[in-house]
Amino acid sequence: FPIKLTFLQSSSSTREVCTSLPPVSPSSASPQLNSSLSLPSFPPGSPSPSDSPLPSSIASLPSPAPPPQNTHSMVTRSKNGITKPKALFATQHPISSSLDHLSLFPSTPTTYKQAVKSKVWQDAMQAEFDALLKTNTWTLVPPSSSQNIVGCKWVYRIKHTADGSVERYKARLVAKGFHQQEGLDYTETFSPVAKPVTIRLFLSLAVQFDWFLNQLDVSNAFLHGSLKEDVFMEQPPGFLDSTTPHYVCKLNRSLYGLKQAPRAWYEELFHSLLQLGFRSSQADSSLFIK
Repeated sequence: FPIKLTFLQSSSSTREVCTSLPPVSPSSASPQLNSSLSLPSFPPGSPSPSDSPLPSSIASLPSPAPPPQNTHSMVTRSKNGITKPKALFATQHPISSSLDHLSLFPSTPTTYKQAVKSKVWQDAMQAEFDALLKTNTWTLVPPSSSQNIVGCKWVYRIKHTADGSVERYKARLVAKGFHQQEGLDYTETFSPVAKPVTIRLFLSLAVQFDWFLNQLDVSNAFLHGSLKEDVFMEQPPGFLDSTTPHYVCKLNRSLYGLKQAPRAWYEELFHSLLQLGFRSSQADSSLFIK
């Protein structure tokens, strides 16, 4: 029967050609179709495509450069072979119910209810609470309707050593500063910070004149600041006074989370450095010179 073939040309014109082909039975068409799908064969002794040489543009590609080596004299962890240990576990499934997930992967709690279930976090909260009482951070007073009582919460963190092992479990009591009202329990909150250009200039002078540099960290820095405003806070969760559980804390010192805590700490540091004979720079108030 005649078969119509249609060819599409680049000139967007279509040409139709009619030709007559003998009918093909299904049985005779199968071998032809199978043979058309077979892989191409190569004459004996002729090189296969995999044996043909690569083009010159590919063969001339340079080999990758080796990774750079640290030749400086700085002491780094990688040079001393200090790496964080990888926790590898081989267990049989199902895992025994006697295994505690927290013992395999220590996690940081996000709420007091989670932390109170662990002995290590109980000890961390007790240590923080004792430190707050030692510094006379607050005084318990009866509540009144004129007070704006600020909430508080515990914040937890696991501190690690250089090799990745657990150093200690840290719990910190933080005030909910978003409960404060401007003009009532806080006014000014600005606290200056060191400018990057001041740090670069200081380090450049230290290198030029061979100065001795020292660095220190003030533990619980914000707790050293004194408050000018009357700030009232709820008693810490889990540490209610047994004799006066309905009393509130009248803060004597600044606490982390308060809006004026950074400024209170800076003012305390400023006056302490002045008493030691330092003077503040006019270009950067965070730079003190003696």
